[in-house]
Amino acid sequence: MLPALADTKPSLADVFPSCLSAIRGEENRLRLPPVRAAIVLLVDGLGSAALAARAGHARTLAAAAKTIQSGFPTTTASALATLTTGTAPGDHGLVGYAVLDAARDRVINQLSGWDGIDPLTWQPRPTVFEQAVDAGFSATVIAPGRYRDSPFSRAVLRGAAFVAAESIAERLDAATSLSGLVYVYVPELDTLAHQHGVESPQWTVALENLDGQVAALRLPTDAGMLVTADHGMIDVAPHNHILFDTVPELMAGVAHVGGEPRCLQLYLTPDADLDALAAAWHASEDARSWVATRAEAIAAGWFGTVRPEVESRIGDLLVAARKGVAYYSVASSERSRAMVGQHGSWSAAELNVPLIRLGAF
Repeated sequence: MLPALADTKPSLADVFPSCLSAIRGEENRLRLPPVRAAIVLLVDGLGSAALAARAGHARTLAAAAKTIQSGFPTTTASALATLTTGTAPGDHGLVGYAVLDAARDRVINQLSGWDGIDPLTWQPRPTVFEQAVDAGFSATVIAPGRYRDSPFSRAVLRGAAFVAAESIAERLDAATSLSGLVYVYVPELDTLAHQHGVESPQWTVALENLDGQVAALRLPTDAGMLVTADHGMIDVAPHNHILFDTVPELMAGVAHVGGEPRCLQLYLTPDADLDALAAAWHASEDARSWVATRAEAIAAGWFGTVRPEVESRIGDLLVAARKGVAYYSVASSERSRAMVGQHGSWSAAELNVPLIRLGAF
């Protein structure tokens, strides 16, 4: 049986729409009260399980933490687009970390590989920032300056004024003086998790520092803050790397490999035998992963309702790790193979993220 999202449980898609309703003084899914300023602090890679495991190092955050769902796949490109549009990947179109651009027959990196792609047509849904501005409210993104005008930012952050702030302390300080919708992005913990793992002392120290800065924050009485994350992470040891392309049956008819190590998306040649390839992957990997064809994944609701123009971006076959493994090709770079903390699949550690209500929330 394939996993699925719980329809009755709040998710990242509810966060900003609820915040917009709160500044409009309207009822909302998260039951946020009316406020002048609604701040979302997004801590990249901070899963509920990792936060709970280090509650003693993050007492402010852990004490108030509830859990919501990220969405699938549990990867930054997909999750942040869901956060800022309030829609599922099948609708906003960012269906993975690396996906097929069928018009050019190439796999593109959704965070940094946008050459020749128009962000406004690839991701056509209005952001909640645009909706806020159209309604007469301000919308602001506070993040390191390198994110100011990337194609990914134009796809998922458009409509918001950008404030560059390099340190977490500067970002939080800037947020307290603003009204309307405010989005504060913290990528530092995700970077450390990839390098050292979520079980590392480096990651724990960074979490402790973040918690201290949040604890010291003094929000205006008419401002609310939600702290959440785009996905969680698990640590994958090198001996749990699977070199899948050393098995010919697992590559039969595969033209392109997308996704990421914990959630492969395989794109086939027109004459490939999808049933045979799926059978080979089931026989080899069912004990460690969920294997689904595109049709099966869509039917199971993995991507929400999928627009016709988005279907080809989803792999013909998906392999989502259920155990602590990661899939690599022989040609994978040393940098990629050196990643410790990983994400992308359906495990609770990857899927469940905190929702922490502070200030007026």
